[in-house]
Amino acid sequence: MLLTTSRRALAATAALSLSLGLAGCGAEVTPAASSEGAQSAHYPVTVENCGRQVTYQQKPARVVTNDIGITELMLALGLADRMAGYVMPDEKGDLSAVPWGKEYERAPWLSKKEITKELVLDAKADLVFAGWNYGWNETTGLTPEGLGKLGVGSYTLTESCRNGKEKARGVMPPLDALHADLTNLGRIFDVEAKAQQLIADFKAEVAKAEAAAPAKRPSVFLYDSGQDKPFTSGRFAAPEQIITKAGGRNVFGDLDDSWTTVGWEAVVSRDPEVIVINDYGDTSAEAKRQFLKSYPPLAQVSAVKNDRVFVLSYVDLVESPRNPAAITRLAAYLKGIAG
Repeated sequence: MLLTTSRRALAATAALSLSLGLAGCGAEVTPAASSEGAQSAHYPVTVENCGRQVTYQQKPARVVTNDIGITELMLALGLADRMAGYVMPDEKGDLSAVPWGKEYERAPWLSKKEITKELVLDAKADLVFAGWNYGWNETTGLTPEGLGKLGVGSYTLTESCRNGKEKARGVMPPLDALHADLTNLGRIFDVEAKAQQLIADFKAEVAKAEAAAPAKRPSVFLYDSGQDKPFTSGRFAAPEQIITKAGGRNVFGDLDDSWTTVGWEAVVSRDPEVIVINDYGDTSAEAKRQFLKSYPPLAQVSAVKNDRVFVLSYVDLVESPRNPAAITRLAAYLKGIAG
């Protein structure tokens, strides 16, 4: 990549901060000094992120986030003023019921396309919050390691952590991943009280939904996309616990991966009683529903025969602060069909 003069200067300055700022084994590149002046006694802060100890010498001041769930983790913590901006397609949906919806007005929308090194440098970011299959890209070099060479810090979404089985993702139960990221971000940005309050509120909402869940747990297939082969959720993606906590049973909860591709034969053999559609992208939820109902191999699947299809949005189903509310809505649906 050819850098402009200003970008070369930025990279050189950041590289100097790298040489001064590394702290201990596994530490990441630390952000350049912010306008706040002297560091507070809170810093440096070290957190565990995807199995590595990562050190932040001070509170990041110009964060670029990728994708809606990641962005809303920052917004829910009241950190819009710490954001240089966010990257996501035009898929935010209805924000009227989202407690942090107004926070979107305080953070710039940088791009509706993919996040790139050029965008990060142009935004003068001191930290990028993204993940594997949520922006990190080994082909383009947009990875924590690649950003580190440019003097830009990073944080990786815990749901997306690779688990050592080739490129399979997931290292802990999905809600634990949500709580881990809120806890880490609380420490990194010195908003621990806010983070712990969110976690407590989310746990209370999930517990309430669990208490109202049906006694008989219907089997559920999460349909993301794909016609030749379906893309679905293993046990490490958010739908696993959204389904489980709502009173269902993920038919692919035995797969040690997060989002993954399976075969239609496996769907038929597991005969789900309910299908949850992930609503996003160029194909509408209704178009996905019509495909499932008209696809001959699925004709005898219980969910298709009984037209038991429930729709959740993309941001409900990736790691995000909307996960607890999604559990509440799905629990009400599952209880309703249980009678």
